[in-house]
Amino acid sequence: MNKATEKTTQQFDSVFVSPMRSYTLTALDYYDQLVSAQLDAARAYSDMAIAQARTWLDVKDPDSFKKAMETQQKTAGEFMERVKGDTEKVTSIGQSFAQDSQNMAEETTKKAVETAKQ
Repeated sequence: MNKATEKTTQQFDSVFVSPMRSYTLTALDYYDQLVSAQLDAARAYSDMAIAQARTWLDVKDPDSFKKAMETQQKTAGEFMERVKGDTEKVTSIGQSFAQDSQNMAEETTKKAVETAKQ
């Protein structure tokens, strides 16, 4: 390869290929974290619902009905706390991805400007 072709290849890699690879890795990490959080949440919500259904199946008299109602109230509180925590987690994941993407875009722009000056 001659020097001009080699320089062009390096510039292309520096301005396009390397930043795209970095962005793709960041995006994959983001989606991995997001899907994991969603699966964890779905599992937790399913477990809560199944536990509640089992509690209601055990209702046979006024005392067990009272206990089921108390359990339902406790579960509702736990559910709301879980939803709040899951929402904060997903928001944090999204903010981190947005910040990382913005930083990469700024770096890529700087590299492109430097390369254009050469």
